[in-house]
Amino acid sequence: MITLLDYGAGNVRSVVNAIEKFGARIKMVTKPSDILNAEKLLFPGVGNYESMIKILNERDYILPLQEYLKADQPFFGICLGMQALFEGSEEELSGNESLNFFKGRVKLFKTSLAVPHIGWNGVNIKQESPVFENVMLDTKFYFVHSYHIVPEDESIVLTTTNYDYEFVSSVQKGNVIGTQFHPEKSGNNGIRLLENFIYQKDMKARKAVDIKGKGLSKRIIACLDVRSNDQGDLVVTKGDQYDVRQEGEVRNLGQPVELAKRYYEEGADEITFLNITGFRDFPLKDLPMIEVLEKTSKNVFIPLTIGGGIKDYTDSNGKTYTALDVASQYFRSGADKISIGSDAVYIAEQYLKSKKKTGTSSIEQIARVYGNQAIVISIDPKKVYVKSADDAKNHHVFPTQFHGPDNEEYCWYQCTVQGGRSARDLDAVALAKACEELGAGEILLNCIDKDGSNSGFDLELINAVKNAVTIPVIASSGAGCEDHFVNVFEETEAEAALAAGIFHRKEVLIQDVKTYLADNNIEVRTTP
Repeated sequence: MITLLDYGAGNVRSVVNAIEKFGARIKMVTKPSDILNAEKLLFPGVGNYESMIKILNERDYILPLQEYLKADQPFFGICLGMQALFEGSEEELSGNESLNFFKGRVKLFKTSLAVPHIGWNGVNIKQESPVFENVMLDTKFYFVHSYHIVPEDESIVLTTTNYDYEFVSSVQKGNVIGTQFHPEKSGNNGIRLLENFIYQKDMKARKAVDIKGKGLSKRIIACLDVRSNDQGDLVVTKGDQYDVRQEGEVRNLGQPVELAKRYYEEGADEITFLNITGFRDFPLKDLPMIEVLEKTSKNVFIPLTIGGGIKDYTDSNGKTYTALDVASQYFRSGADKISIGSDAVYIAEQYLKSKKKTGTSSIEQIARVYGNQAIVISIDPKKVYVKSADDAKNHHVFPTQFHGPDNEEYCWYQCTVQGGRSARDLDAVALAKACEELGAGEILLNCIDKDGSNSGFDLELINAVKNAVTIPVIASSGAGCEDHFVNVFEETEAEAALAAGIFHRKEVLIQDVKTYLADNNIEVRTTP
């Protein structure tokens, strides 16, 4: 019996699915005494440290957790669940009491690399532990965080990880274990690690070893554009410059759950669902998409992102729902990140106009509860050619090696909304910078001109945005062959590359992309 401490934030469904996959039973904590009565306690945390600690204090969980830990009962903290073991965090400003089990604090990354630290990274083993038994140590685990622990006692360090500098990525003292990475999102290796914790009788550390892990991988992401066809069924489709119809019918390239499982087995590092159905009403009534997430998360143990309809709504009965309500339901259904598109443009326009944060936008609300690493901004720009930089003084203008129809040597990238159908007086660089300031943690950078072209990513656009922000950037639109993935990682600093149609139609296989990248000395995650 595994007792799971779910304090109400983030994707706990994936942890539950991982535990149930190998036959363990789960009991949820509903009152403080459930903690003290636990045989083994699993505490997955995600999002904002201050919000988590506040909830633990409000529910009177702090004291029973402290008693449980002092008794050296089996405990596994994931991400924030590990950070809570320490004396406090730079992210926590309200003065709420933490667990204070370990000496040390949680600090923000101080690095020139992108923050949050998102993706698959290696670990350096500092002490042997049964939790790593039969786990392939040359593969990687999934990280998504902006803060990391700085313990005072080196003897508790189980692993470290390299991200510009070496930080502590897991700890263990007796039967108390914590990992910064997410085992439930780390594929078969992560599932095996959780299984070891659940079924090993004694989790205490043994002799010290030191196995060096590799660095952060470039991520390959499979994107599934999902929408209702004319018969009302949810299908995976793909457009050319965002037009998803062919001979009057919506292109049907497969079923979402089956395709997601295939990509997981082929070695995708993440899967993104973009719900491009036009909502007539409140999107949470779109139960098939919720069902897609729930079914996918049962067998797919890598990060899942969902976009579409995440904004404030008033339904046909006059009831109002916030974007936070919508995002929360998606997280509870199996999503790890949410993607905001058109609404991000409107929010950025208001922010740039007022030069003030209101705290009420969907980006700010979701970041406050779930952390900025949970928010991806999907940007859909198109190239606008101009004769000189003076022709678009209000925008970020760049020289381009691909001249325009009238031999224009400059361009800017105009943001669009409503699936590319409507253009706005805002450029992609300004949008990315504004959304980062508001609390977004990642940019999904599309390009309407490149969509469906199979001509390669727009490297000029990617460099322009990447040079303007400090958060990770996912390159999207235009991939047609393995070489295009090498180009984007060699010629830009993008952390990930996303493709759709070429994967759906099996024109290019994910594993072939990874093999080709590795052959070109680009760090990738290998799968068992």
